[in-house]
Amino acid sequence: MPYSLAIFDLDGTLANSFPWFLRTINDVADRFGFRRVADEDVEGLRHASSREILSRLEVPLWKLPAIARHARRLKAEAAAEIALFPGVEVMLRRLAESGVQLALVTSDSEANAREKLGEAAALFAHFDCAASLFGKPSKFRRVMRRAGVEPGKVISVGDEVRDIEAARAVGIACGAVGWGYAAPAALRALAPDHMFERMDEIVWTLCPGAVARMSEATSGNAGG
Repeated sequence: MPYSLAIFDLDGTLANSFPWFLRTINDVADRFGFRRVADEDVEGLRHASSREILSRLEVPLWKLPAIARHARRLKAEAAAEIALFPGVEVMLRRLAESGVQLALVTSDSEANAREKLGEAAALFAHFDCAASLFGKPSKFRRVMRRAGVEPGKVISVGDEVRDIEAARAVGIACGAVGWGYAAPAALRALAPDHMFERMDEIVWTLCPGAVARMSEATSGNAGG
């Protein structure tokens, strides 16, 4: 199915921030008084939902806003060491050139998001950033209203269980990437509409017509 609007998550989907997260999480844990993450805990947490992660780490819910603000400050300081995944800019450009509106929904600040995206930030028509009491579903609804696109023409692309849950809550398609925070098996267990193992698969799925035209052009050039 062709999509008119693609809503992307940032961390773990477009930006390779998981190594930074692993280096930082225990300093945050010490500061805010929740359980530290041991090396042997990491894989189990990658299979858990957001609620399960908070429960396992014994994070008090009332501390979440302060933790989120602190994490945004740390990300801003570490922006230079958090790079985009290989192929992100090419993928986003091909989608935009094919007429797909691009939106970014993240709990990070818009300033941090734009710095991570670099020149690719200009390809996005819509940003909905910062933490929200109502979570991603409310952000998805706002972006769809701004874009003027019906749910049936919208897909969310993310790397966590909560991304799939949020997409289903608002009636849009969900695509899950296998290179982010959550383990691929945990994402497949929820049967997302699309499971992406490589960056170029996003273009093939969202813009099959564009890929076909590119193939025809390549074949024509080869024949000439």
